[in-house]
Amino acid sequence: MRATVMYGAGEVRVEDVPDARLIEPTDALVRVTRAAICGSDLWPYKSMPHDDAGRRMGHEFIGVVDAVGSDVATIKTGDLVVSPFLWSDGSCVFCREGLQSECLHGGRYGLADVDGGQGEAVRVPQADGTLVALPVGEDDALMPSLLALTDVMGTGHHAALAAQVGPGKIVAVVGDGAVGLCGVIASKRLGAERIILRGSNPERIALGQECRVLEERDDGRRAGACSRIHQ
Repeated sequence: MRATVMYGAGEVRVEDVPDARLIEPTDALVRVTRAAICGSDLWPYKSMPHDDAGRRMGHEFIGVVDAVGSDVATIKTGDLVVSPFLWSDGSCVFCREGLQSECLHGGRYGLADVDGGQGEAVRVPQADGTLVALPVGEDDALMPSLLALTDVMGTGHHAALAAQVGPGKIVAVVGDGAVGLCGVIASKRLGAERIILRGSNPERIALGQECRVLEERDDGRRAGACSRIHQ
C-alpha cells in the first residue's frame, strides 16, 4: 500500500510500505478515505533529525472498516468510522475519567508496528475503545467538517469543559489556530454568553466570528464555514 513517510526535516515521501493487517484480536483494519495534516506534523517537518528507517505520518483520519479482530464487539466490517489522534482501550482507570490520552494500554499512530493515518489503510489497536461509527456515508457533504472530530474539535471541547464553560459565562480563547477556533464553537455550544477570541490572523478571527454566529443558525451553512478550520 502507499503511505506518507518522513525521513527528516523537510524530507517527506509517498512510497510503498507493507500492507496494514490485523495482528491482535482487538484490532480493526480501516481503509482510509479522508485524512488531515495536523499542526503537530509541522514540528518534526521542521526539526526531525534524519532517520534511515523513516516515520509514518498522520493521526487524523476517517475510513471504512475492512476487517475486525475476533474480540471486537462494537465495530463491524463496512462501518464508516472516525478515529481520534490516539488509540485507547476505553476501559482503564484513565479512560473512565475521560483521560484517554493517558490510557494504560493506548498509544500513538505511526510508531512501532502501528500505521500512520496518512496512508491507504491503518491497523487500529483497541478498536472498541478508539473508533466511533458515523451515521453518514463516505461521500456525505459533512465529511470535511467531520475530520475536525479526529483531533482539534475534541481538543477544543475538552479545553472548554476543563475551564467549566457554561451558560452565562464570559470566555477568553487565546489563539486563533484550529484548536482555538474549535474552542469558540465548543464554548458557544456549552452556553457561553460572551466569547473573546485573541489572535493575530484577520481571516481566522473572521472565521471564529462566523462559526460563533452560525452556531445559532440551522440553515446548513455552519458545516461549510467550520470545515475551513483545517485550512
